[in-house]
Amino acid sequence: MPDPLPNGAPVIDVRGLTKRFGDKTVVDHFDLKVPKGSIYGFLGPNGSGKTTTIRMVCGLLQPDEGEGTCLGYDVIHESRKIKARVGYMTQRFSLYEDLSIRENLEFTARLYRLNKIRKRVDDALADLGLETRQKQLAGKLSGGWKQRLALAACMIHEPDLLLLDEPTAGVDPKARRDFWDTIRLYASRGVTTLVSTHYMDEAVQCDRIAYIAYGKKLLDEKTANIAGQVGLHARKVVADDLEEAARRLKGADGVDLIARFGSAIHACGLDEAKLDRALEKLRGMPGLSIAPIESGLEEAFIYLMAERDDNFSS
Repeated sequence: MPDPLPNGAPVIDVRGLTKRFGDKTVVDHFDLKVPKGSIYGFLGPNGSGKTTTIRMVCGLLQPDEGEGTCLGYDVIHESRKIKARVGYMTQRFSLYEDLSIRENLEFTARLYRLNKIRKRVDDALADLGLETRQKQLAGKLSGGWKQRLALAACMIHEPDLLLLDEPTAGVDPKARRDFWDTIRLYASRGVTTLVSTHYMDEAVQCDRIAYIAYGKKLLDEKTANIAGQVGLHARKVVADDLEEAARRLKGADGVDLIARFGSAIHACGLDEAKLDRALEKLRGMPGLSIAPIESGLEEAFIYLMAERDDNFSS
């Protein structure tokens, strides 16, 4: 299939995408521009419209309003062409558990009507380190190995765009790291990735992140710049009784976030002077130590998530 995307053009360029289900606006006039080979993260509370947005952007769901292109094709009128060049990995494992790893990949390759099926499956097995397990039934695999198989199936037709919907839910930290090493490898080959995630160690893997709540994009920034964009001031609090320290700070004017980090509390606020006045409530506590620290990505996301309920709460 010829590539309709001009050199240097964004892989995704959409404006005003809107989706309603009944009287609920799940995605509200969403704009997005994504360059080739980037890893773009979507974060937000449950029901915030992340998955719906990803599906609309890539032609898997028809928007009620809006326009734009994905991979050079019109998202409204050429969705079939877009879908042929997309790999979509859902949160729930959806391959056949009574087939082996190889049989699942061969079946997927036939669905795409690919040629040289044996070579494609061999390459997929090698890419994801599945060669030694290729005869094992999918239903007998652990979460991490099921994840590898699902990714291999997504990539068997060599898509230009990869969609990941909570891709590492239920797998261990090492499996998540290995998974992201593979996604970075694909990005180096020019594959663009959109990922919906709640994991912080996944969020930091993204080049850029959009934060979505109530169907609206509230923040769209390079990952490295997000903490500065949110603008929290932070203090590290250590005390013999951290629970009591947290109790004294909860609800205090100037304290917008209290989060436990190991053997310390991070107290954060948008107004630095008010934050420091609130910390006076801790004066005299045994073992008390308060030190200024830079707020990071994790504090920023905890703050954003705490500020927003999901779309379907009453």
